Amino acid sequence: MRTPLPISRELISPIKNKSEAKMEKPNIEKLFTYHPPKEGQPERYALINTAARKLAEVIVYCTPPGADQSSAIRKVREARMTANAAISLED
Repeated sequence: MRTPLPISRELISPIKNKSEAKMEKPNIEKLFTYHPPKEGQPERYALINTAARKLAEVIVYCTPPGADQSSAIRKVREARMTANAAISLED
């Protein structure tokens, strides 16, 4: 019979109390509120969107259809959306 490895409680749960795990209310409100584009942002969105579309086209051109191709395109879409969110959430 193997001896169980000693596992520190901090490795299992590095959060010491539940209040550390909660996002503050202002952050939640900011994340889930519509942010109309500010000056200069639409051009930045367009640049990111164009680059993401071009990358997706290259992926389709260079890879065979299948699960990996679909996953790669999905990740490009996710990166595009996250980058656009970063622009919309900047102060």
